[in-house]
Parts: sequence; structure tokens; C-alpha cells
Amino acid sequence: MPENQLPRGLFDLRYAAFLETVRGHRAILHRYCARMCGSVLDGEDVMQDVLLEAYRKLDLLKEPRAMKAWLFRIAHNRCLDHIRTKRSWNFVELDEANAPAFLPPEIPAFGTTNAIDRLVRTLPPMERACVLLKDVLDLSLEEAAGVVGNSVGGVKSALHRGRARLAAQSEVSARPASDDPALVALLERYVALFNQRNWAGVVELTSADAHLHVADCYDGEIGNAPYFSEFQKSKTPWHLDLARFDGELLMMVSNWVEDSWRPTYPVRIQIGVDGGLSISDYYACPWLMEGLVE
Repeated sequence: MPENQLPRGLFDLRYAAFLETVRGHRAILHRYCARMCGSVLDGEDVMQDVLLEAYRKLDLLKEPRAMKAWLFRIAHNRCLDHIRTKRSWNFVELDEANAPAFLPPEIPAFGTTNAIDRLVRTLPPMERACVLLKDVLDLSLEEAAGVVGNSVGGVKSALHRGRARLAAQSEVSARPASDDPALVALLERYVALFNQRNWAGVVELTSADAHLHVADCYDGEIGNAPYFSEFQKSKTPWHLDLARFDGELLMMVSNWVEDSWRPTYPVRIQIGVDGGLSISDYYACPWLMEGLVE
């Protein structure tokens, strides 16, 4: 499928039908991507790219029953791309490790409770992939070998090394979050305007050409999106708050359910190197909240 036929703006019915076809695979795919990438939200972003690539190359899949294995192979390669890109940021992250956080500690924080989820992030990519595929996702050695493009013997060796590294490690403590003051100020203002239902103010704050991605629904400029009308039409009361999600400062949408506010899904804003804004709304990804506790 040509690039110019990929979903842009509001996703079309063909792509929606494809997403419905792969719905049963998405939660486990996300588990893999999140643990490979070391971030729940980065894992979801990578998975969105995986789904677009699979949709674009769908005519190459000759056997529909092989869909799961095919998606995992695409996901594995996309995760490796993400890890390679992320390595170039690590030096900056280390320099900022002792920078002060600018938000008070009462900001709600949601994080994983599974020790292996934290420890596995320290493994080299091949060992990480094999441990996840075999020990966490319970794939067979043959299936794991197909995903990582190696022999069964190679997978066994990587498993042995990975398990030995994990056994030798103590619990990894999370590094204190470091917040960019400009991002903090932007999020605080965004939350205030959103809760006031001041949509014109939100567009003015972020700029009309800010990139908006709403999972399974929209990819384009925020000024052209039917985004705010969906919040207006909601029959369930909602509000936005600042929160930490898997160690990252972002915004959390909460819904009023059974006489209390229930955190439902995150919304992420990132500032690009050119100063442009990217807004990601994860309302269609309920698996993101699984395994996370406040």
C-alpha cells in the first residue's frame, strides 16, 4: 500500500476494520513493546507504528493464521529501532539525573508493580527479547526464534545469559523524575484550559498545527481535529489532572464512576527539538492502565 494511502486525519473505515481484526493480539503485543522499550507509553507508540506498517504490508501476509507471529516480528524490529534511537539520548539523561523536580510530591504517580518489568529493562536487547518472549509471554522456543530471527540454540543461549543477569541483580530503584520547567508550565496551563472547556484557548496555547495523535482514531493537526467535541459529548463527567505515569510527567483523564473519580487513561505532551508540540491521547488503549497502581 503506498505511503499516501496510510491513515491521516480521521482514520478511514478500512483501517478501523483492520484494527478490529488484530484486536485480540494488541494487549500482548503492547506488553512486549512496553517492556522492550522500557516505557508503557513508548511501547504503545511503537505498537501504533507496528500496526500501520502491518496494514501497509498486509498483502504480503499469505497465511492469515500467521498474523500473530508476523505482528511480533514487525514489533521486534520496531523495538530494536527504538532502542537504537534511545541510546543517543542516554548521555543527556545521565547529565540530567540529579536535576531537581519542579512539582510537589503530592502529584499522583502510577507505576508498575512487577519487579521483572523493571529489571528486564537493564538487559541487552537480544537477552531482553528472549526473556520476555519465553518467560513473560510464554512463547515456545521455536516461536521466540521466529520473532527475533535467530536459531533455537541462539535463543537458548540468550535466555541463559539473561536469566543469569537477572538472578544477579538486586531490585532496580527508579531514578527521580526530572521535569523541564517549560513543560511543567505548559501542562499546568493546558490542564486549566481543558477543565474550563476553553477549546480555543487550548488551540492557541499549543498552536493549531500541533501534532495530535488519538489512538485508533486520528493523526494530524489539532486545529483540524474533531477532538474537543468528543469531550463535549461525553455523558460521563470527566476532568484532567497532572500525574506521573510510569515515571513520566503527563496528564490523566479521570471519569466520575460509582461516586468517585477514577483515573482512566493518560494524555501525553512532548516538546520536539524544534519546539513543536506532539499530543498523544490514549483513550482507546485500556491495557495501558493494567498492572499500574497509584
